[in-house]
Amino acid sequence: MVNSKYTRTLGWIAVSGALGAAALGLTAGTASATGSHNWDAVAHCESTDNWSINSGNGFYGGLQFTQSTWDEFGGGVYAAHPQDATKDQQESIAENVLAVQGPGAWPVCGKNL
Repeated sequence: MVNSKYTRTLGWIAVSGALGAAALGLTAGTASATGSHNWDAVAHCESTDNWSINSGNGFYGGLQFTQSTWDEFGGGVYAAHPQDATKDQQESIAENVLAVQGPGAWPVCGKNL
């Protein structure tokens, strides 16, 4: 016969572990989705807050991506061109760029991150 106190303790450990894992997953998902960087300040500096701008100089969108950077970092899953993606989508790709290239990817405005 199984000790009921032992069974209850194992049950609480299992529930606590599951809740803890769920909480960690939620926290990680929230952090990666929203990021902790001030992309609004970068966009204000780069494009005066125009997330759909085609500057005519080879840079696109609120964060002024080149087309090759947009493609290289997966932007195509959102839109063919950066200026056609939403603000949140552009920020998501910017987080990827930042992780690899650092704030120097925005030589002047990266200081606002």
